Amino acid sequence: MTKHRIFSVSVASVHPLYVAKAEKKGRTRAEVDAILRWLTGYSQQALDDQLAKATSFEDFFAQAPAMNPARSLVTGVVCGVRVENIEEGTMREIRILDKLVDELAKGKAMDRILRRPPAA
Repeated sequence: MTKHRIFSVSVASVHPLYVAKAEKKGRTRAEVDAILRWLTGYSQQALDDQLAKATSFEDFFAQAPAMNPARSLVTGVVCGVRVENIEEGTMREIRILDKLVDELAKGKAMDRILRRPPAA
């Protein structure tokens, strides 16, 4: 089975598109980076290093320090495909990231995007 082309695309080449999508709706790069850190467990410095190295999506997720177990709570449709039904692991992680950035651009609160209870 051949790998999907997106696996070899660098996260650094798509990151500006995520940021542009968020900024167009009044959100920030910091919020996009917070989503990436929440999902993967990278620190901001490690995330910046991955972007600087132009790491592929496949390696970015494979090298992630701690994939967030709450990512399984991310459901819905992105690019016409239901996220929770995607069987291939790397593709599911990419689509979860897409879905989280979509939610950010739609104005959803960060606590809801990051699937955590609101602070008391």
